Amino acid sequence: MKDLFKLPANLVVSKIKNGEFSAEEYISVIIGRINETDGRINSFITTNFEDALEKSKKIDKKIQTGEKTGIFAGIPIGIKDNINVKGLKNTCASRMLSDYISPYNATVIDRLEDQDAIVIGKLNMDEFGMGTTSEFSAYGPVRNPWNTEYVAGGSSGGSAAAVSSLQIPISLGSDTGGSIRCPASFCSVIGLKPTYGTVSRNGLVSYSNSLEQIGPIARTIFDIVPLLNTISGEDINDNTTSPSTNFCRIKSDEELRTAKFKVGLLSDLIQSSDHQIISGIQDKIDLLEKHHHHLENIKLSMIDFAVAAYYIIATAEASSNLSRFDNIRYGYHLNPEGYEWTSYFSKSRSLFGDEVKLRILLGSYVLSAGYFGKYYAKAQLVRSLIRNEFKNLFQKFDIILLPTMPVLPFKLGEKISNPVEIYNLDLFTIIANLTGLPAISIPAGFSKEGFPFGVQLIANAFEEQKLVDIAVLFEKEADYGECFPEL
Repeated sequence: MKDLFKLPANLVVSKIKNGEFSAEEYISVIIGRINETDGRINSFITTNFEDALEKSKKIDKKIQTGEKTGIFAGIPIGIKDNINVKGLKNTCASRMLSDYISPYNATVIDRLEDQDAIVIGKLNMDEFGMGTTSEFSAYGPVRNPWNTEYVAGGSSGGSAAAVSSLQIPISLGSDTGGSIRCPASFCSVIGLKPTYGTVSRNGLVSYSNSLEQIGPIARTIFDIVPLLNTISGEDINDNTTSPSTNFCRIKSDEELRTAKFKVGLLSDLIQSSDHQIISGIQDKIDLLEKHHHHLENIKLSMIDFAVAAYYIIATAEASSNLSRFDNIRYGYHLNPEGYEWTSYFSKSRSLFGDEVKLRILLGSYVLSAGYFGKYYAKAQLVRSLIRNEFKNLFQKFDIILLPTMPVLPFKLGEKISNPVEIYNLDLFTIIANLTGLPAISIPAGFSKEGFPFGVQLIANAFEEQKLVDIAVLFEKEADYGECFPEL
């Protein structure tokens, strides 16, 4: 019983429903694992143990009485702390919202709970989703389970690290410029950013509305698929959701053998990566060749402008979104006595961390009079050109392949003082956000020092099924779901 935390979610559900162990027993094991492990990882900001145990008892009762149960019956899920869960704190890893308790559920939470998933807690992150390392948190950095002196990636670092360290089998993150895929790569789990509009953003605290999507993280593609299907679909509370969402499935071996994809290899980005990552990516390319998929090297002509365009758009939207945090209507309440309005407002806004302040200032600058056309309008033009480039590529190719990140995980504090260097690390992931396309990070191997890295696949809009098909092939060949960090 003590090793139940190693099981994937799909197997746990089957065993609970078959009576091999109860949901309450499983949740108790998971709580014990979190208590034992998270002090070294710091992936949780808030835990929800008492409520989780109560819900597990209700699920056991439903099973005993023959009532219908959902596809996640008894499964604990961790939620990134910028997604609202009713009755739990939603801090966004910021002092600004340290006391804020959500009065409602995000749409994705309602859909998960309808399928009997159990929210076990809220997960650590870069403050308001702004970061690549999960070091920019008011609650301390998330540590990489494979080496706790190294970063877990960000901004959904807690979501990836909690799954990687076997504290929970599945989690939700949000991805604005790679915030799911980067930590998935650094922590050796699977992370999927769906097509923009596939998953409702209702209840997600916005960083950059036109770029971000909620997405699933798990150790196996066999858990990613039902999680994605559960949270996907049109939502009347979010008019950016699309009615054309296509649900995914795990295809049979015969179907996978007969499916042949045309894969474009972003050779320039592959060759600019760490040499050990290049070797691991080549192994995946060789595997695709072995299975007779068509491979061809390609280039993106606008790639040199992608990082600048992304950060101009993202920070501009962030400066607008975060203007609501004035600590008057909600947020951290200062004692107003002795303050004029301007000084009170200034003091309140000082509760933001340095990285958030930096991005607000940058966003305000590029939107200001005289600079809107010089920066923001040009960034949107670059975005359109990159979208058109991918539109043309997907007339020929089914999948675009590249590394998830150009580097291996690095030490905590190593790059935190150089924001430009950190921003440039996002080059490989931001293109999917600028274009709104679906992208997945899949474990691709380990360096000789034992650090994980991932391979990234990008598909055309609403063609997540193709990403799933390749992910299944990679997983069956590599068995990476059986490789765990020693904690």
